[in-house]
Amino acid sequence: MSKQTVIITGASSGIGLGLAKAFLDNGYNVVGSARSVERLQEAAASLGNPHNFVGVAGDVADPASARKLLAAAVEAFGSVEVLVNNAGFFLPKPFVDYSPEDLESLLDTNLKGVVYTSQAAVAHMKQQGGGHIVNISAAVALQPNIDVPAALPVLIKGGINQLTRALALELSRDNIQVNAVAPGIIDTPMHDPAAREFLNNLAPSGRVGTVEEIADAVLYLAKAGFTTGMVLAVDGGMSTGKW
Repeated sequence: MSKQTVIITGASSGIGLGLAKAFLDNGYNVVGSARSVERLQEAAASLGNPHNFVGVAGDVADPASARKLLAAAVEAFGSVEVLVNNAGFFLPKPFVDYSPEDLESLLDTNLKGVVYTSQAAVAHMKQQGGGHIVNISAAVALQPNIDVPAALPVLIKGGINQLTRALALELSRDNIQVNAVAPGIIDTPMHDPAAREFLNNLAPSGRVGTVEEIADAVLYLAKAGFTTGMVLAVDGGMSTGKW
């Protein structure tokens, strides 16, 4: 069997960079996207500049960039078996404090990026006879939390969860599995170390998760042949309910 190729959006830092490392370690070709060439160069350097990592700069909210990303992956490696829609950001604040600019930014990266990149990937996967899509959602979209006001991220990531289910049904006869991973609080540079005690207490497990734990879940779903339409919470029990 030839080596498989995965596209990972938002691959230059945090969970995305951890996913790139995990897929490389598991023998995949990796095509990673980010907004700037400089960030992709830094990511490649941190990964050891492997020959089977290609960075493609662009804005995931631009449908032309999505098509460019898919074309670059096919040109470099011949096919794309897996898409991980990871690009996104989390913006918690009281509902009335969200500005029109906040809404547009969240829609661009967290929603449009998933739609346009998935459209490009699905067209390719249909032609080649199958593939896997894994969306990165959020545990707070499964169970909102009074201590974390985040209505707009909940709205958009909740929509991604439903998109995951809808596409799983629509694409089932095309042999394309569509699933999602819903992380809880994960140990990445975006979190202030001074807030660790508060973050630890957001899950009944009493700790934050690791990037490696998210990567394990994504890798499983990238290989699963009889799992589709699943939103897998990796959150230490955060989305189970109030405790």
